[in-house]
Amino acid sequence: MAASGILPTTQQRYMNGVPLPTARKTLRMKEKYVILLVFVTFGSVCFGAFFFLPDLRERVNVIEMRKHMQNVDTMIFPKPGEGSNDLSPGKGKILRHDNSGVDTHKIDDKERLRKQMEIQWEQEKMAEAVAKRLNMSKDDTKKVQGEIQGEKEKMIQKKKEVEAQQKEEEQEKLKEVQKDHEGGLGAQGGEPKDEETAERRAEIRRMMLHAWNNYEKHSWGANELRPITKRGHSASIFGTLSLGATIVDAADTLYIMGLQDEYKKARDWIATSLSFEGATELSVFETNIRFVGGLLSLYGLTGDQIYKTKAKNVADKLLPAFKTATGIPQSMVNTKTGSSRNWGWASGGCSILAEFGSFHLEFAYLSEITGDKVYLEKVMKIRETLNSLEKPNGLYPNYLNPRTGRWGQQHTSVGALGDSFYEYLLKAWILSGKKDTQAREMYDAAVKAIDEKLVKTSPGGLRYLAEFKSGRIENKMDHLACFSGGMFAMGAEGSDNKEKYLKLGADITNTCHESYDRSATKLGPEAFRFDGNTEAKSIRQNEKYYILRPEVIEAYFYLWRVTKEQKYRDWAWEAAQALNKHCRVDGGFSGLRDVYQEKPSLDDVQQSFFLAETLKYLYLIFSEDDLIPIDKWVFNTEAHPFPVTA
Repeated sequence: MAASGILPTTQQRYMNGVPLPTARKTLRMKEKYVILLVFVTFGSVCFGAFFFLPDLRERVNVIEMRKHMQNVDTMIFPKPGEGSNDLSPGKGKILRHDNSGVDTHKIDDKERLRKQMEIQWEQEKMAEAVAKRLNMSKDDTKKVQGEIQGEKEKMIQKKKEVEAQQKEEEQEKLKEVQKDHEGGLGAQGGEPKDEETAERRAEIRRMMLHAWNNYEKHSWGANELRPITKRGHSASIFGTLSLGATIVDAADTLYIMGLQDEYKKARDWIATSLSFEGATELSVFETNIRFVGGLLSLYGLTGDQIYKTKAKNVADKLLPAFKTATGIPQSMVNTKTGSSRNWGWASGGCSILAEFGSFHLEFAYLSEITGDKVYLEKVMKIRETLNSLEKPNGLYPNYLNPRTGRWGQQHTSVGALGDSFYEYLLKAWILSGKKDTQAREMYDAAVKAIDEKLVKTSPGGLRYLAEFKSGRIENKMDHLACFSGGMFAMGAEGSDNKEKYLKLGADITNTCHESYDRSATKLGPEAFRFDGNTEAKSIRQNEKYYILRPEVIEAYFYLWRVTKEQKYRDWAWEAAQALNKHCRVDGGFSGLRDVYQEKPSLDDVQQSFFLAETLKYLYLIFSEDDLIPIDKWVFNTEAHPFPVTA
């Protein structure tokens, strides 16, 4: 029996009379050795780290490094007279609007780099201080940590202040560029001198707001608006992505009209949300004239760098379509894979004249402002191919095989499939400051052949542009061909017979007005014919629709600017009233299914070009000529203006 007063180390327990195992209170010898080994290893590591790891501070001469960094700005930005004087494209190309030879669109980064270096040096100082304090005793650790946190907060605050100052400086420089654009090139203003015209212009502005506000309210970010069902809409030409086509198409119209709040919202969306990333198949032509053209126009109007960057990104997505034996691009491109193809319905897999012939303005201007020659090379290759081909009867057929370089179906039209090719020949000459003589020669030759082969006069005395199909004339004229009235009037200056082509432009525009005037809605059909007793009217149901097209109003604009005849303003006002009466709905503006019905049914689509073209041309007709003067600006086929080369 145990001695009294001494407690047992364990208490035996039983369950149902069976003794339970007792818990062990001590470690076995083997376990003690393991724990001892762990402590010895940890101590060895700490001892070795303290005495044998190198002191990196002795390997880096902070003072010498700082001196080296102070010379970086001179290395990157040579002083005047130092470095290369190469101003060839792609190496600091001199751009317009600054006689000093400095690109006024570029914001100088030298000061920003110096300020960022100063921040870096402050961080180095803090690192040195921390390194010294690491030798202090453990009792001072909390104090050191507090000082480090304080230094860090100061650096964050200083960085914010520098960034805010940089942003303010950039905004000031951008305002200067915009002021130069607005004052020197007439991007805004144009207030009419008489009260009636001023009120008409104000009404066009209200129409623009109605179209834009409803798009913003019901389909923001979508490609287009369905104004009756009040939801987004996208045609197949835009693929499967929501690319905000209406935003890009309308932004320069908003800017020209002085709608700054609306313009700013469009600009912010473009800067933060416009993206062509993702798998989708797009129309190369439509993407070029609407997106690349719209962005380049905004850059020309404002000088805002974001537009140039975005335009280049979009154009690069289109370049794979140009990889053909002839350099003639195909119609569709996949933005992810780069594969391209032509429309299945096009003649024998051919490319379409109006499509591949409508890149020159955008790509030439893009090369000019970026210094990257690849875009200009692409369109010059197209011109080289076309120039080398024989033209049947001097005419350009609508189809060309991009692999063989041979014409497809013998169909020539100044309307659908051919229209903007002729427009771009003339406008390439104008955009170049009339230095591109090859473009002018090709235009003059084409117009001469059109005048001889396609211009016809009806029994009622209306002159129109017929189509040539497989050796015969078809007495049909498209609404799309009505743009040519303005083209002939613009091209009269510099031709071999100014009066002849000015009259041709006026006569064609008069015929297009008749196609409007002879309908119940006072809006014209998609196509009209001159057969038997029919003159300037549509006789086929599938040609009676109107989808808010701009071509007739575009012709009014040019004829007004060139001739100053009041009838063109009056005809434009008639069209504006008809649009308000028949196309305007609560949710925007819609196309019509039959212009010959007093109360036509609506197609429920507000086309993006209605805001880009139709309303812009109407607004400019009722503005003074100093707003987008046509000797300083040239419009692409989507009515996006580019500044003419000085």
